[in-house]
Amino acid sequence: MLELKAKFLKKAVISSTLIEHPSPANLQSTRLAIHMNDDNDSSCWVYIASGCRIYKVLIPMENSLLNLGKEDLLIPEQCEVLEASVVNRCPHRSEIQSIVLAETESSGCSMLGSVDSYGHLIVSRLDANGDDVNGLTYSVSPRDCGVGEGSWAGLCFNPTQRSMAAVAHSFSKTIDVYDQDIHVRTLRPLWHPSSLMFMQNLDLGGGNSVLAVAEGCQLTIWDLRMKEKGGCVRRICGSVGDNLYAVCNSSKGTIAAGGADRTVTVYDPRRWSAVSRWLNCSKYEITGLAFSSVDPEYVYVQGVDYEVICGRWQESKKIFSYRGDSNWLGFSKCSDRDVLGGWSDSGSLFVADIRAVNGLHLPAATSVF
Repeated sequence: MLELKAKFLKKAVISSTLIEHPSPANLQSTRLAIHMNDDNDSSCWVYIASGCRIYKVLIPMENSLLNLGKEDLLIPEQCEVLEASVVNRCPHRSEIQSIVLAETESSGCSMLGSVDSYGHLIVSRLDANGDDVNGLTYSVSPRDCGVGEGSWAGLCFNPTQRSMAAVAHSFSKTIDVYDQDIHVRTLRPLWHPSSLMFMQNLDLGGGNSVLAVAEGCQLTIWDLRMKEKGGCVRRICGSVGDNLYAVCNSSKGTIAAGGADRTVTVYDPRRWSAVSRWLNCSKYEITGLAFSSVDPEYVYVQGVDYEVICGRWQESKKIFSYRGDSNWLGFSKCSDRDVLGGWSDSGSLFVADIRAVNGLHLPAATSVF
């Protein structure tokens, strides 16, 4: 089994001239996306959403000495922001709730999607510098024309068909699936959705058409090819009364869910049964989860306050952790490598680079206590 170790943890402060007061949004920390540059991994772009706009911040990624506190707590090293600006695109009309960055088949290009509190979707194609490519942006208005109350809204792209996106709106209890700006289907969960993703590497077939959704205290599986029961093929009930807030999928197909019960539950999709439960791994509610891209036996857990934990879920064992300086407003991991980004209420950005120990020389960690 590979052993993961932090290469470094950076902390940068966003100038108040760019974002004076970050907007609070909702409980889920889904307003950050991170992208590594291809120029020798010397820097990374971090995208954050506040109010109706998206901002991009360039963070340096040079090697540095890693400091450890008590109980393998990573101590961040202060760094300067290299570049910061507003993403040049049409702004939303209400507060942005979620942003997602997805790689495209074109080299150096990616898609940036955002959805606001009424379910309005905007997707832009960006180049390697994070600039809009020839104004290639499209938007989709919510099916109910924005009638009702604003609430959390989530977004995910299909990993095998990037033109397909699913938008969840908590208040209206709907999940709308689009192929670019064409509406494909509406799914209607029983409870308010709080997280969603297209599943990948499914042994069951149809992995590019299966959605996993956290709604209330249930994890539900939806197949876009099915008409019976509205497309819902499985309902898995968690701790009764404890809402789920995060769901993720590993490269091996396993699914993890976490929420108010502060427990990470890992499911085997071949039997739809729990294979592991990491009880009380977080001090507060879990609002962010991500399997390691290096070794899917590891999972990153983000608490609602300011804590991030890396651990082996089968052994329920914490490997290391780090903390922000205030509650998280955004948290995300790169899609293809273990680079984590976090944005706190104080305006600070935290970027951690995690690597496998085997075959890679990492700087030695020093204790500061």
